[in-house]
Amino acid sequence: MIKQVAFVAVLVCFPFAGNASHLDPPLDLPAADAEAGKQKAKVCVSCHGADGNSTNPAYPSLAGQVSGYIAGQLSLFKSGQRKNDIMAGMAAGLSEQDLADLDAYYSRQEIKPGLVSKEEKESVLRGERLYRGGYAPLQVAACISCHGPRGHGVPMRYPRVASQHRQYLEEQLLTFKASYETPEAGARFSYGDIMTRIAFLLSDRQIKDVSAYMHAMN
Repeated sequence: MIKQVAFVAVLVCFPFAGNASHLDPPLDLPAADAEAGKQKAKVCVSCHGADGNSTNPAYPSLAGQVSGYIAGQLSLFKSGQRKNDIMAGMAAGLSEQDLADLDAYYSRQEIKPGLVSKEEKESVLRGERLYRGGYAPLQVAACISCHGPRGHGVPMRYPRVASQHRQYLEEQLLTFKASYETPEAGARFSYGDIMTRIAFLLSDRQIKDVSAYMHAMN
């Protein structure tokens, strides 16, 4: 049985990708039971909402995440390769069956679409250009290359970002950016390379814009 754990905001979204092979969790999980995952996920509701749709913009929605990604991130928390004091404790008691079941449940849920106002149209359009085309003056790679044309990610390594809370996305990008010069600021991610280099080259406005666009993607 899964232990009583509270899945908090840092759980799975946005370490977008690690390019180091030692951060690719060597998962060989048992056959998953999504219904069992539903029961195990009841303790996650207070932060991540019913069916994995968080109502608090500071906490990520887990619904519709790419298959394998949640299990992979929990595995990294459990092994200590992804650093976070809270999640290390929470993941410590999870079995491989728990990882598989939780992953299967959340990946099969439908994330609620993000909504933006008319006043945010220009910001969203700027974010779309950045997401799809990158930023050539500073050789910033396009987000689409890892997260896909619709932001649905690539199992199991590149997470879905479409319809994710913009506040959460923005905070993660700002943390990556801060970790470029102050490594301890981003130590909880343990990824350090791809996203840190990308986020460091983005202005705060660009981060707001691309976060708004990803939130608006459905």
